[in-house]
Amino acid sequence: MIERGVGGENLGPTSARERFLVGEPVENGVRSVILSSWKRCHLMGVSPDPSDPPYWEDLDLTGPLVHAAEPVLDRLQAVFSGSHANVGLTDRRGAVLSRRFGVTSLQHDLPESHSRPGFVFSEQFAGTNGIALALAERRLCQVYGAEHFSERSQANACWGMPIRDPLSGHIEGVLALGCPRLEANPTMTTVMRNAARAIEHRLLEHSTERERSLLQAYFDAQHESNSDGAFSDMYRLGEDDLLQSGLEWHDQMIVQEGAAELISSAQRAAAVVVLSDGRHVTLLSRPLTSASGVAGFVVEAILPLDVPWQRHPLASNIPESAPLLSAPAQAPATPDVPQSRPLTAPVPAAARADGLILVGEPSVGRLAVAARRRLELLAEASTRIGTTLDVSRTAWELAEVAVPRLADFVTIDLPEAVLRGDESADPRTDLHRTVVHGIRENCPFYPVGERVDLHPSTPHLRCLDSMQAVLEPDLKTAAGWLAQNFEHTERLLAQNVHSLISAPLLARGVVLGIATFYRAQDSAPFGNDDLSLAQELVARAALCVDNARRYTREHATVLALQRSLLPHSLPEQSTVELAHRYLPAESSVGGDWFDVIPLSGTRVALLVGDVVGHGLHAAATMGQLRTAARNFAELDLAPDEVLTHLDNLVARLDGGDDGRESLIGATCLYAIYDPTTQMCTMARAGHPPPAVMGPDGSVSFPDLPAGLPLGLGGLPFETAEIHLPENSSLVLYTDGLIEDRHRDIDEDLDRLRSTLAHPDRAPEETCDAIMDAVAPRHPEDDIALLVARTHALPPDRIATWDLPADPACVSDVRAAAVRRLADWGLEEVAFAAELLLSEIVTNAVRYGGEPIRVRLIHDRSLICEVYDGSSTSPRLRQAASTDEGGRGLFLVAQLAQAWGTRYTADGKVIWAEFTLAPAVGASPTGRTDVIDAA
Repeated sequence: MIERGVGGENLGPTSARERFLVGEPVENGVRSVILSSWKRCHLMGVSPDPSDPPYWEDLDLTGPLVHAAEPVLDRLQAVFSGSHANVGLTDRRGAVLSRRFGVTSLQHDLPESHSRPGFVFSEQFAGTNGIALALAERRLCQVYGAEHFSERSQANACWGMPIRDPLSGHIEGVLALGCPRLEANPTMTTVMRNAARAIEHRLLEHSTERERSLLQAYFDAQHESNSDGAFSDMYRLGEDDLLQSGLEWHDQMIVQEGAAELISSAQRAAAVVVLSDGRHVTLLSRPLTSASGVAGFVVEAILPLDVPWQRHPLASNIPESAPLLSAPAQAPATPDVPQSRPLTAPVPAAARADGLILVGEPSVGRLAVAARRRLELLAEASTRIGTTLDVSRTAWELAEVAVPRLADFVTIDLPEAVLRGDESADPRTDLHRTVVHGIRENCPFYPVGERVDLHPSTPHLRCLDSMQAVLEPDLKTAAGWLAQNFEHTERLLAQNVHSLISAPLLARGVVLGIATFYRAQDSAPFGNDDLSLAQELVARAALCVDNARRYTREHATVLALQRSLLPHSLPEQSTVELAHRYLPAESSVGGDWFDVIPLSGTRVALLVGDVVGHGLHAAATMGQLRTAARNFAELDLAPDEVLTHLDNLVARLDGGDDGRESLIGATCLYAIYDPTTQMCTMARAGHPPPAVMGPDGSVSFPDLPAGLPLGLGGLPFETAEIHLPENSSLVLYTDGLIEDRHRDIDEDLDRLRSTLAHPDRAPEETCDAIMDAVAPRHPEDDIALLVARTHALPPDRIATWDLPADPACVSDVRAAAVRRLADWGLEEVAFAAELLLSEIVTNAVRYGGEPIRVRLIHDRSLICEVYDGSSTSPRLRQAASTDEGGRGLFLVAQLAQAWGTRYTADGKVIWAEFTLAPAVGASPTGRTDVIDAA
């Protein structure tokens, strides 16, 4: 099928191929099967530059495949006569065995690799092309224009159809078709399919003599039969029709299994099989003896003519000049493909067609079909079980593979510890029903989620004792199973459940649970072959379950580590209302974090960050960065200085020689809100900007200087200041909230903007609304969200005095401070505050410089601040008994709950904090005083 119009420019794959070749990610614009082939070519080192594939001389040009294909290739050459198409046949390695050309001159005009046998077009040598893709995907494939990996083939379209041995199912070669891209036609797909089927039918001539003689006897009997008989109003379904009828794979298996059972019964019989949609197919078996005396049976299928079926377009017993299919208007007529045996023909009303389904000897046929079905089931299990790393889902996949091809019902019991990712201390007493799956839903097994207490005599626990699968072919006589719960087992027997196999889920020496397979209704009881198959199937599934269990344990461990490193609660602040959310990624835990850090002067620091990568290393690194960020914040550093220190830390972590995994950086946004000025100072290092919601509901994303991610170094970080009016909200988040490969980031930002435009919501409600409306349903990255609604500190809670550099003013500021504390009702701390101010102001006057300012802040605690113009920081030391000074800061440290120094643009601030009683009286209207030297 051509993905774009026949005359289209195919720009999607062209652009995608160019991006792929330069190493850019390719998400859209190309089919997934093509992109997968490109990736394989890249991994194998295939060059896209024009070059000839290798030439091999060890070709089997006289084997069965070539012999079967030559007449078909000759007919295809006539079909495409006059066109620029060329047809080729390759062996199972992709080496060309034969070619045919629509125009003879093409043999001389085309490159040698495209005009003569021997060149190999497998994926590892020629990149993405029709032959290579057919071998890799094991089905009909088309490659169109720029989907080719090689530059030389960009103007072409090509098809590849695997040719299988009809008996073994093995791919023997590939039938290939190529033409200029603009001459491609959708009907070429049908031509390829029909021609390949014709070659496969001709391969039957090269089967064993016994098989050929039986098949010949069948065709001879059909040729001699000229009467429609009792089936004149019926439609016979042939083997080729079965493949092309549009039946679901499950229905095809029902028909084939019914035919195999009839052959193995070794008697003339009829059986009616019911398809999944309720339609009926009648199977007829009759004895057959070849001219050489080989005895066997043939099975045919019939169905009413009024049921519509998609028929195979090839015809049997038709003149060579009859068309193979209706050709496109611009293409020459398509004659039929010659074949050694008549193929199924379109059947008119009240007519009969060949209806061969199976032919063979009863004993050999039964064993061969059963063995092939077992191999097919195991092969399918390898691709369908273990597609996720979820323990429960993996168990469900085992059940879905087994029903109905091995069993009618499957139950799986796992210990609770295994579901959590641990090993069960006693799996016999800790089992929970995890899966119940079957051909119908009303069978009375223990329901999913229920604890299962099993009797020691049950086959379930016996298989745990022996660590081998246990077979109970007849449950009516299985005393151990019946003893489990007579009422429950009677209900199962009433549903015609008659046979079971219990197998332990055992991987790497760990017992993971029990899988039990049941057969019911008309299904044959389980046998020894079924027992071996069930044990092999469960053994493979157990490895997948154990992989999922180990991943669950590691994921839980990393998640627990990360949660332990994140804040357990946020500090209460009178000027900031806070709410937060953290959502880990579904597949792996990342390194996102957030934090709220109270600073001196009622300020508060808000930060979010994201370590590149996932897993234990990212979580541990996140803990290091969060701890470092808190330490740098405690030093009262500006946002850009904090980021600079973090940048140096990440660079050192990345540059270590201890063999640790490289971080490749981290991002961070650091903001400091000051409620006394309502100003917010921010800096970011490669992190998404915050969202600011004003009190009127307006939402903006401040244009902060982006900065490089942490760990890259080289450039300084820049800060920006914004004013936050009363009741504004500051929203900080990590990129997992707005970046999803299935959505556009601009759409997510618009969705975030509209979600925030509700100023009446509390921060908790805002968090819920954001997570509901913006967060991906299945996050591929962690999400950290922090919402802060800001409030200003009331002016009457602040008192400020500007002082000259005169020792005489110390007493005046002490007296003014005592009066203000009395106005605030804080007499209990007045003495300590007066003494502390005396020491700090005296130091500022003696050792600092102007401007000198004293500020008292009445919040949850009492904060005393003294500003001066000196950048020299005082140092607490232990004074000797003979020292005259050096005890002032020691006294400050004893009087205050906390004290420290922070630097400003024109000096420093010495601050001290006093704890207040829980109930504090309201303060009167405040004022700002200026004390002069006079």
